Amino acid sequence: MLEELRMAFRYAQGLRGFLRERLTVEAARRLLAERLRARRTSFLQLVERAVYANRRSPYLAVLERAGFAYADLARLVAEHDVEGALERLFEAGVFISLDEFKGRQPIRRPGLHLEVKAEDFDNPLTTRHFEGRTGGSRGVGRRLLIDLDVLAHDAACHALFHEAFGLADRPMGVWRSVPPDNSGIKKLLMQAKLGKPVARWFTHRPLELRPGHIKYWSFTRYTLAGLRRAGLPSCAPEYTPLAEAGRVAAWLAAMKQAGTPAYLDTMVSSGVRVCTAARERGLDISGTLFRFGGEPLTASKAALVAAAGVRAVCHYSMSELGPVAMACANPAAPDDVHLLASKVALIQEARPVGAGGPTVDAFYLTTVLPSCPKIMLNVETDDYGVATTRPCGCTLGEIGFDRHLHTIRSYEKLTSEGISFLGSDLLALLEDFLPKTFGGGPTDYQFVEEEQDGLPRVSLLVSPRVGEIDEERLARAVLEFLGARSLGHEVMARLWTEAGTLRVARREPHVTSAGKVLPIHLQKT
Repeated sequence: MLEELRMAFRYAQGLRGFLRERLTVEAARRLLAERLRARRTSFLQLVERAVYANRRSPYLAVLERAGFAYADLARLVAEHDVEGALERLFEAGVFISLDEFKGRQPIRRPGLHLEVKAEDFDNPLTTRHFEGRTGGSRGVGRRLLIDLDVLAHDAACHALFHEAFGLADRPMGVWRSVPPDNSGIKKLLMQAKLGKPVARWFTHRPLELRPGHIKYWSFTRYTLAGLRRAGLPSCAPEYTPLAEAGRVAAWLAAMKQAGTPAYLDTMVSSGVRVCTAARERGLDISGTLFRFGGEPLTASKAALVAAAGVRAVCHYSMSELGPVAMACANPAAPDDVHLLASKVALIQEARPVGAGGPTVDAFYLTTVLPSCPKIMLNVETDDYGVATTRPCGCTLGEIGFDRHLHTIRSYEKLTSEGISFLGSDLLALLEDFLPKTFGGGPTDYQFVEEEQDGLPRVSLLVSPRVGEIDEERLARAVLEFLGARSLGHEVMARLWTEAGTLRVARREPHVTSAGKVLPIHLQKT
């Protein structure tokens, strides 16, 4: 309780200064340019203070086992820059798996066994202004810490994003959840830092004053009051479940009719539903820009949104860090993003997916900004994709963010009967093949793994909106599609057929507390 009170006091003190000092585009340019110039020094100072001077850091044990003192790391950075040094650390076994980082399994290396919790990777150098939690899309929600300094950095990146896409004068809407999920409140704070209040805040979950949520209710109300005191209109969260996507579509249509199409920040699945609702109601939302996050922006989803006359772009984020890459205004792919090199470093390493499975160029992230809530040093992200370095001519590229990522996918796999299918294959099935063959859209299909009487089962959920279908034909089509990917997949599909693993269920796909419809829903038992 005492720490909660201290945190509330820090937030109250910090919020006033955060809102008082507005950030212009020119100031954002200067801040980010300075961060990029100081990148090497910032990284080394962060590791020296938060890792080498912190005997409780899990990274220290991994570095010592690999024989790297601070002087060795400094020499590597001087000779090979940050990314070159990280690649050499990785080769020596200095990396952290996603399960280790989230505290789901101990760190095991030859001669090292270290029990860890997710909190062990918290940054000890930050000012903890508020504590939230992740949505728990892939398990139990985890603690997240908010530092207003990192929000100021992220707001600077958003200022350049707004300039690149011409969003400065557009009304902004947010369809994001309320605390303990921090995604919505952070959008309000970053916009406030730029002096641009959010016009409407739709939320997938209601803000409730009930046991266990009192501090989140109080935090949200205090933040909204702080915005008003700072002279910024604040919008109360409006409970809007996915079934009421038409309400969001109606607001977007009103903005279009008023002459200034809006800018909506939401999840990909939610945006798809808005476009569907607009089409069903005959609403014109053309000219709107959707800024997506949380799920892959695939070509199928981008095409569906484009059919409504809407432009879709995406950022790439981690719940523990916030945005780590932002949309490019001159993209080479639908999900082309600029890596925020002032905040993180990224290397790619070949990683096999499952025994005998495909190999992907996995992403490993490292924090270089001292105010990041987590310390990351070659941490696996569960994602892979294409990384390039190119000039693009947009505002973010001109500041020095010339590393681009695209075709970003999770290699989290669907596994049953000891058989694995890669996430990219499942996305192609769920978002392209099935909608084209049986109807519906990209968010109308979802796999669920569960166990019945000790036997594994995989259900393919199909929304009732799809209409009448031949379920046996659908199941056969799914297995034939997966089996056609390769000879190995053909064997897997045949085993699933023989074991009766796959079944079709006519009900709505599961939606996370943050409003996501993930390709795979992990059934909690």
